[in-house]
Amino acid sequence: MATHTDHFSSLPAARQLRRMRAFYTAGVVLWAASSIWTGWDSPGSRPMWTSLLLLAVFAVLLGLACRWLRGLESDGEAGLAHRAAPAHRAAPRRAPAIRHTSA
Repeated sequence: MATHTDHFSSLPAARQLRRMRAFYTAGVVLWAASSIWTGWDSPGSRPMWTSLLLLAVFAVLLGLACRWLRGLESDGEAGLAHRAAPAHRAAPRRAPAIRHTSA
């Protein structure tokens, strides 16, 4: 089980967040156009409020993706100092051989 201090690899996570940011941006554009269209066609109708709700949902998701991506990129820059000298905190991979001594 991962602890709170464990971080996942930043490169695949940043790539995925960039893809999701593009998807959320397309959702914001689509629902903004839909909200404008339905607001012009039938103001105050249920489809207009649904479009506005989905526009708000995609805008919040876009904001969160941008914030997480910015945080992930700043962690990556701060982590460059640790890459120069990796800390060896893990146990050795092999168990030490048992040595018998003669008396």
